[in-house]
Amino acid sequence: MLAARLSALAVFSALAVTLALPADAQTTYRWIDKATGKTVFSDQPPPPGAKVIQTKEGKAPAEEAPVPYAVKQAAEKYPVVLYTAANCIEACKQGRDLLNGRGVPFSEKMLSKDEEIAELSAKLGSEVSVPTLFVGQQNFKGYEAGAWNNLLDLAGYPKSAPYGAKPSGAFAK
Repeated sequence: MLAARLSALAVFSALAVTLALPADAQTTYRWIDKATGKTVFSDQPPPPGAKVIQTKEGKAPAEEAPVPYAVKQAAEKYPVVLYTAANCIEACKQGRDLLNGRGVPFSEKMLSKDEEIAELSAKLGSEVSVPTLFVGQQNFKGYEAGAWNNLLDLAGYPKSAPYGAKPSGAFAK
């Protein structure tokens, strides 16, 4: 009975791996257009009689890696916003690196106008300090890895980014 279950699991695993492999490859063509004399790059074959310079076979561009379920859940309940300023260099970089190292999707808001500073001050109920991290409704002013990790842990974010994950590419909004 156990052997039958293991055999079925092995077949299912092999099928899942096979289906996960990329199925399509992309061919790129390069040729010289007779009429204009210009080099043409295309995914379509050259017209008959064109002088083909190069044909390359390759994989189709990779799609964005799916976001892990735990990260989706945490991001929906506790979105992460990093407030920075142009004069915040080292501490803000360390903050971004920590978030990227954990694979946390975040938005970054660079404070540049008095209205933005006043808005953040009202949210904090005190003087503005950058970097400031918001995880859901909770916040921490200044960069301190232990405190930031604690907020992210409580929100359910994984402790490290999955293998092959790329930085979230947070941009100022």
